[in-house]
Amino acid sequence: MPRDIVTLAPSQVKEFLPSLVELLIDAVDSGASIGWLPPLGVAEATAYWHTVAAAIAAGERELIVEREGGEILGAVQLFPEMRANGRHRAEAGKLFVHRRARRRGIARALLAALERAAEARGITLLLMDTRLGGEAEKLCDSLGYTRWGEVPEYARSANGDLHTTVFFYRRLVNTKVPKK
Repeated sequence: MPRDIVTLAPSQVKEFLPSLVELLIDAVDSGASIGWLPPLGVAEATAYWHTVAAAIAAGERELIVEREGGEILGAVQLFPEMRANGRHRAEAGKLFVHRRARRRGIARALLAALERAAEARGITLLLMDTRLGGEAEKLCDSLGYTRWGEVPEYARSANGDLHTTVFFYRRLVNTKVPKK
């Protein structure tokens, strides 16, 4: 079955809601450091995706997914800075791939699509953070993101341990600065 990477509109978030909820729960259950601790219930995951759809509608976020048929295999979000002095930058966040689809290049493809979306918006600086020692840290290193710091005991894991978070940035080639 063919796979494709798309940016979802708010109505598509609702269309793919069951798959997005499953993807988020799977990411949390597998230990992804994305803001929740397991167990994450269906109601909370559903509510989250509704807030994402509203943020997309307001122009405050982009949701990029890789899908195969009606199933979402992975997702990443672009959080553009909305304040006037920072409209040249954005954060890449909430990057996760379903366990059954990992090791197929999906995270790398999603980040490439996110970078293209950022450049299309005139964004020239992309920020990202992740847990020290995790797969996302290895991915950022392999893609040439610049490590600019670490904060110890930044995020808690399911077992209660506090983990160091690593911060990265990447300068994008586009030099057009948004004026909004």
